[in-house]
Amino acid sequence: MDKLKSYLEYSVERAIKTVAQTAIAVITGSQVLNVIDVDWAQVAGIAALAGVMSLLTSVLVYDKAEK
Repeated sequence: MDKLKSYLEYSVERAIKTVAQTAIAVITGSQVLNVIDVDWAQVAGIAALAGVMSLLTSVLVYDKAEK
C-alpha cells in the first residue's frame, strides 16, 4: 500500500506540473493580446491530454525514478 501511495504522489504531482506547463505553452503560443481572446476550451483540452499522457508515462518510468 505504501508503494501505491508513493506512486500516486509522484504521478499526480508530475501530471499537475505537466498540465500547468502545457497550458502556459498553449496560451503563449496562441499569440493573443488579452485574456478574453484565449480559446480556453482548446487550452483545457490540450492541457488535459498532456496530463493523461503524463500519468501513462509515469506508469513506465516510476520504477526507474524510485531507484
